Amino acid sequence: MDRKIEKLTKAQIVESISQDCDLSKKDIQFVIDSFFEEVKKALVDGKTVELRGFGTFEIRIRKGRERARNPKTGEIVTVSDHGVAVFRPGKELKESVWNVKE
Repeated sequence: MDRKIEKLTKAQIVESISQDCDLSKKDIQFVIDSFFEEVKKALVDGKTVELRGFGTFEIRIRKGRERARNPKTGEIVTVSDHGVAVFRPGKELKESVWNVKE
């Protein structure tokens, strides 16, 4: 249960792709940043982003509440309805990680 969760950063992904193909880190960084920007724009425009074999990004509306609590201060606040980004893994991704153990 004390499995240390390792993080993979965008910089590490850029480095790995750079080693795998004949492109500069700067070019790969541009492509990755552009990809994330396109996903963000699509979600803001109310579109669903489907990446076959990987998963789907979408926006869901979360209901607001009259009496929510700020976890930092304990203050009672009102929260209006708002969008949240949600990721649903695709079948292939689910199958790939199915046997990962803690």
